[in-house]
Amino acid sequence: MGEALNGVKRTIMCGDVRESNIGEKITVMGWVQRKRNLGGLIFVDLRDREGILQVMFGDAINSEAFNKADTVRSEYCIAVTGEVVKRESVNPNMPTGMVELKGESIKILSESETPPIYIKEDLDASEAIRLKYRYLDLRRPDMQNIFKIRHRATKAVRDFLDKEGFLEMETPMLTKSTPEGARDYLVPSRNYPGMFYALPQSPQLFKQLLMVSGYDKYFQIVKCFRDEDLRANRQPEFTQIDLEMSFVEQNHVMELNEALVSHVFKEVLGHEISLPIKRMPFKEAMEKYGSDKPDLRFGMEIKDLSEAVKSSDFKVFADTLSNGGSVRCLTVKGGASMGRKDIDRLGEFVKTYKAKGLAWIQYKEEEIKSPIAKFLKEEEMKAIIDKAEAEVGDLILIVGDKNSVVFSSLGALRLELAKKFDLIKDKNEFNFVWITEFPLLEYDEEEGRYFAAHHPFTMPMDEDIEYLDSDPGKVRAKAYDLVLNGEELGGGSIRIHDTSLQEKMFNVLGFTSESAWERFGFLLEAFKFGPPPHGGLAFGLDRMVMFLAGTDNIKDVIAFPKNQNAFCPLTEAPGVVDENQLVDLGIKKIETLSKEEK
Repeated sequence: MGEALNGVKRTIMCGDVRESNIGEKITVMGWVQRKRNLGGLIFVDLRDREGILQVMFGDAINSEAFNKADTVRSEYCIAVTGEVVKRESVNPNMPTGMVELKGESIKILSESETPPIYIKEDLDASEAIRLKYRYLDLRRPDMQNIFKIRHRATKAVRDFLDKEGFLEMETPMLTKSTPEGARDYLVPSRNYPGMFYALPQSPQLFKQLLMVSGYDKYFQIVKCFRDEDLRANRQPEFTQIDLEMSFVEQNHVMELNEALVSHVFKEVLGHEISLPIKRMPFKEAMEKYGSDKPDLRFGMEIKDLSEAVKSSDFKVFADTLSNGGSVRCLTVKGGASMGRKDIDRLGEFVKTYKAKGLAWIQYKEEEIKSPIAKFLKEEEMKAIIDKAEAEVGDLILIVGDKNSVVFSSLGALRLELAKKFDLIKDKNEFNFVWITEFPLLEYDEEEGRYFAAHHPFTMPMDEDIEYLDSDPGKVRAKAYDLVLNGEELGGGSIRIHDTSLQEKMFNVLGFTSESAWERFGFLLEAFKFGPPPHGGLAFGLDRMVMFLAGTDNIKDVIAFPKNQNAFCPLTEAPGVVDENQLVDLGIKKIETLSKEEK
């Protein structure tokens, strides 16, 4: 049985006790980290959110407290009152290591069974166990530190945006399904049988409407939902720092947001970000790094060999170039000594990105070794080496295919090689870059139509609007992503605020006028009433906190995350519901095949 507090009040947190408190009578409360009985003395390490304090109970000090302290075990929740004294055996590794508490009275507030996980930093336990007992996992000091960082980050965001004149406003959680993009989470309506709300993937349309409403600068730290197949760092619900601004162009939005990120990193980590952040057009990012999220902490840029091999008799290169593709390479400094098995493994690696294979050239002191050497003239080999900027001792890795395959395979190979050769020397470096001038549209060959690369409300670049009818794939967007160390931190765009241009955009995307009005009529209607030019951006708060906390697992920065199958091991959600609830909603369950059965 746990004891009640009965008027006992905590006066200080365990982790806040210092030498300046010596001589004071204090009351602390927390959880027992461990207990040591040395005969006439018992030492208890008492832990709360702020840290650990050593508490000493002596038979000679207070025998009743001593005997009760002897009954406590790990994770018992207790309250202790006593005098702060100088610690005899100082522990310089603890902030409280100069002092200890001489326990004069103790209350056992609640007992604990033996925990299934040990409450300590750097826990080596399976993710499944950690998520099932998440409330215990969250007691661990390193986890609590992450959520302090998250709190400081969100506070820094609010403080900065408040100072810049933004209003924090909430938008609906129950909204309309707009099935462009990821799959919606649907919520059945009891009042409108057979009809459904959708949980928002983003507050996009509402924040644009707030600009039409004249609020000028809006922000929200908001939950968003996507019912998509999960990857390691994806969650079905996640948090965005969402903002929108009126009467702005692209530069205004980018400059404000890099100042915001700079403020957050300074407030939370004391890290100074050099402003302005460099900018790179999408085309350059793809050609140099094979990615619109380039990691710029190391070099190894992709080189275009197409010109060097344009007259080659090598059928793979000739066919690739005649079909409108390209031949490109990476140069691995000092890689010529790599063994054949390792090179073959890299060949298998690029095949997972749809490349047909990997050609290679080892540029050695005594010879040039390559399986394609016999197909190349001497001047072609020299041109390849020159274009690859290779020196003796280097390895050239070549892919020839359509550009999308070349970029994705060499971009992924570049990151793989960085890991293999430990090319990122400063693991604490933050290397930011803005990626701009994204394609407005992407063509889906299976569907036979264009899709919005960002979303259907993104403004085309002024000089490209004329191509919307004649060559939609050529149109660039007024869109921008902020990339950090090869991860997208946030992205946004200037929005279309003209009804006729918005309708044209829907038309290019394959919507009829009727279907566009059916889905987005409330926005198109609002645009009849003097919408301002506007644009915005959304940061992934979870991802930002990952960088601030130095973790590479998104589950570490979300208090109660789902696993990779969108299941909550703690609450066992999703779960079955009462049959009467389904009757109320007019829903009947049907037997569906599992993924395995399909």
